[in-house]
Amino acid sequence: MNKENNAADLSKVIAYAKSILGNDYTGHGYDHVKRVAGLSQAIIDADKLTVDTFVVQAAAYLHDTVDDKVVADVTAAYTEVRACLTAARASEAQTKEIFSIIENLSFSKELLQGAQVASVEGRVVRDADRLDALGAIGILRTSYFGGSHQHPIHDSNLAPKTFQDHQDYRKGTTVINHFYEKLFLLPEKMTTEYGKKEAQRRVAFMKDFLQEFYTEWDV
Repeated sequence: MNKENNAADLSKVIAYAKSILGNDYTGHGYDHVKRVAGLSQAIIDADKLTVDTFVVQAAAYLHDTVDDKVVADVTAAYTEVRACLTAARASEAQTKEIFSIIENLSFSKELLQGAQVASVEGRVVRDADRLDALGAIGILRTSYFGGSHQHPIHDSNLAPKTFQDHQDYRKGTTVINHFYEKLFLLPEKMTTEYGKKEAQRRVAFMKDFLQEFYTEWDV
């Protein structure tokens, strides 16, 4: 359901996202944001939400084009996103909301005081983004990111951490610890009904995977 009819052109946003994220090798590439867009629509449909569809879809496609894990110059990236939204004929209100979402979306931003998404659109995209960190896709993305940053797969002598701030979170530990440090915390942070149910299903799969992982690791 769309609460605003507008002439904004999502195809320009999609093309821009593909140009920035098409060659990403950290698990935050175009395939990821495309899935987030699809999951966002699944949430909207399942929960029968009334939203500005362009805001949701644009935020889903753009959220990692300004992420410091992906781009070297975050300030320049925001400038380019604004130009993209202007070219796509987004209204100023839509642009403001999209910026609010992508500036405050990530788990790491929650470690910064005051970072939050308040709108229905923002909560939809946040839940969708977090769902893509779970399940089979989540396992592969975590491994992919860890390998690209030279994180160990597992070290039984390193206990999972409880991160207190953004800087500490960015240091990372091991691929397996990331399951406990972030991923298994996500279901309780979901705010949509679809997100809550799907997160639990995906986490159950991940816990089964870990049982097999420990069996094979400790030979």
